[in-house]
Amino acid sequence: MLRCEDCEFFSRAPDGSPILACDPFSTVKEPECLAKWQIVQLMSISQSHQATAELHRRLAPFQEKIIKHMEREMDEADDADRWKQSDEDDEDDDRFRL
Repeated sequence: MLRCEDCEFFSRAPDGSPILACDPFSTVKEPECLAKWQIVQLMSISQSHQATAELHRRLAPFQEKIIKHMEREMDEADDADRWKQSDEDDEDDDRFRL
């Protein structure tokens, strides 16, 4: 079995993590290469997901404040428009009383 360190498509990142530059459709030398490539890709997806989750955790308090502010604004707008609805209801009642 070929070790990844011996392959020309292998390199290491500055933090020591492996970088596999192999193409699973053309440069796979052994079946184990494909399995290792899949593991590296899954690790990359996992790190991206964790970064996104952390960003959402950091933004959650701001989103809550924005939602509360918007709810307050909508309630105030509804309260400001109530006088229009009550006058229209009175006019409708007068038309049907004839």
